[in-house]
Amino acid sequence: MKYLIIGLGNIGTEYAATRHNVGFRVVEQLGEAMAVTFQPDRLAAVATGKYRGRTLYLVKPSTYMNLSGRAVSYWLNKLKLTPEQCLVVVDDVALPFGKLRLRPQGATAGHNGLKSIEASLATQAYPRLRVGIGNDFPKGRQADYVLAPFTQKEEEALPAVIDQACEIAYGFSTLGIARTMEQYNNAASPLGS
Repeated sequence: MKYLIIGLGNIGTEYAATRHNVGFRVVEQLGEAMAVTFQPDRLAAVATGKYRGRTLYLVKPSTYMNLSGRAVSYWLNKLKLTPEQCLVVVDDVALPFGKLRLRPQGATAGHNGLKSIEASLATQAYPRLRVGIGNDFPKGRQADYVLAPFTQKEEEALPAVIDQACEIAYGFSTLGIARTMEQYNNAASPLGS
């Protein structure tokens, strides 16, 4: 069984620690846990690892957030996978910081990365793991907020959130999405709230 785990984010050191790049950070941690290294490839940096008999293709698009769909579409086609075998890890301002929510499909909620994926795949039916980054910003300043670094307090709490996001990605590839949603969607936040 093969699965594509795609973390959304923007390439470049100036974006590395931003809220918008939490998807990159999740797949980077999966890569570390599987002791695999990302290599530059077409439209993305890619690493391939094994987990409990599954092959996981970890992808960080190099297209920038707004064109994420190009990388998702390319890698699904190249690996001959269906959208159901792909998990997109994405930041979400609609969820409180640290809250994780796995969904088999859904609307873009205005997220440019998800808009691009929906346009490229011509469907909303692809699994996504939404990582809450909170919404503590004044009206009209969402772009500044998502492109800003986490606060020191958030950064200190982030490892627990990323750990749980990795557990969910593993569950997606071994237990399936329904059982993983059952296990994690109503669980307490890794931050205890």
